[in-house]
Amino acid sequence: MKIKRKPTELAKRAKRGFRGYPVATIAFYGPSADRASKVAVGIVEHEGVEPEILESWHSEDRDVRYDDEIGFEIIAFIRAHNVLSVVMVDRIIGCPHQEGIDYPDGDVCPECPYWRGRDRWSGETIN
Repeated sequence: MKIKRKPTELAKRAKRGFRGYPVATIAFYGPSADRASKVAVGIVEHEGVEPEILESWHSEDRDVRYDDEIGFEIIAFIRAHNVLSVVMVDRIIGCPHQEGIDYPDGDVCPECPYWRGRDRWSGETIN
């Protein structure tokens, strides 16, 4: 039996669709597709530019998607930047470690074997 969770304020804001700039982009990362240990939020202030303001939150023991404290901090962050639109992925999209920072460029993360040979968007294995 799957436990149904109430939509978060972030999910509700994302469901409203595009309402103008600035836009907050929210992405979840984790060691597998089951638990998000990192959430990254970028603020895109104008059309055609990369996120100019980036912030991330981490948890070693909790799923950041369901952590109320982190959720409140994200809401405060996007309110502080007068965000009008929220874009959020509906799944975990990859390893929380950064290539070139946490492990060498071109390698796979040694701490997250789940993502080796797996498409980060679909979760399907790649041959």
